[in-house]
Amino acid sequence: MASQTSALEDLVMITNCSIDFWKGRRVWLSGHTGFKGSWLALWLMHWGAVVEGYGLDPDDQEGPSLFESLEIASDFAQDVRSDLANAAYLKERIKAFQPEIVFHLAAQPLVRRSYQDPLLTWNTNVIGTCNVLEALREVDHQVAAVIVTTDKVYQNCSWDYGYREEDLLGGHDPYSSSKAAAEIAIASWRSSFCGEMPHQRPNLRIASARAGNVIGGGDWAKDRIVPDVIRSLIEGKPIPVRAPRSTRPWQHVLEPLHGYLKLAQNLYLNPSLATAFNFGPNRASNKTVQELVEEILSHWPGTWIDQSDSVSVHEALRLDLSTDKAFHQLDWTPRWSFEVTISQTVEWYRRFNSRELSRSLCIEQIDRYLKS
Repeated sequence: MASQTSALEDLVMITNCSIDFWKGRRVWLSGHTGFKGSWLALWLMHWGAVVEGYGLDPDDQEGPSLFESLEIASDFAQDVRSDLANAAYLKERIKAFQPEIVFHLAAQPLVRRSYQDPLLTWNTNVIGTCNVLEALREVDHQVAAVIVTTDKVYQNCSWDYGYREEDLLGGHDPYSSSKAAAEIAIASWRSSFCGEMPHQRPNLRIASARAGNVIGGGDWAKDRIVPDVIRSLIEGKPIPVRAPRSTRPWQHVLEPLHGYLKLAQNLYLNPSLATAFNFGPNRASNKTVQELVEEILSHWPGTWIDQSDSVSVHEALRLDLSTDKAFHQLDWTPRWSFEVTISQTVEWYRRFNSRELSRSLCIEQIDRYLKS
């Protein structure tokens, strides 16, 4: 009877992302100084989790670092600044902190930079991920790890339907291909080292999360369309648009982060979820870059110029994800439409540009998202 009760409790938990689950939970987060990592760290600590961050100083910014503007460094159990290549120290930190949940977000995340420095991209995204996975093999208590890759891990055929988790992996550029290779490494570690065999760890559960084209307040990275748009609007200049006809699954940063939280919580309770999951927007949010820019301009007037002739590297024309698996196994669906996503993103930047504190902006939007 006790086991039946426990199983029932687990099923109840699977349908909810519970604040009670996260309160006091020990969470190790790599990439905590990046755009997505900063939002996730704030969300976790807003819910009472005990978080150790592991990452580099903010880089590749053409605007104020979200991490620094949030002023949350002192709220971490440890704010560790180190490289994923430092395998021995990474292993030491995970062993010392003894996390119950691991989120691995640290990466070289920019497609265009991957052309400039492909070896750095591969070393960070593949070997860095393997270093995290190898460190987890030393953990002797129950731990659920969500390793974040990207929606670009699929062999892009410009299909009219969304890629499923079982579809062929690939990647034209060094960034996409390195993330696909990371997915292969994740699957290998999971099948080789998670289980009941003498060389395996029954306490270790590893899943991967695939999401991309994430937008939202606080992103100031180079060569991303929304930061490029915002910088141009702030400076009163026409917006340069490289690929206006390319279609992407645009989603607010809170959408996949909610998916990561839900996946981690339920993976901790249910080892059968140790697999890959897509997190993407509704099909109606698959819009062209031009539609994205024009929707932003409906909230913040400006002009844009077509710079298609200046494109010097390959960029896929179409990308779409199927999120049926996340719906059926995690009860996860996107909450914000394309229009709401854009309005919330522009609102953040406009209020931040008017000297409003980024921490209060982010907390307000997290709470608004959860109520939607």
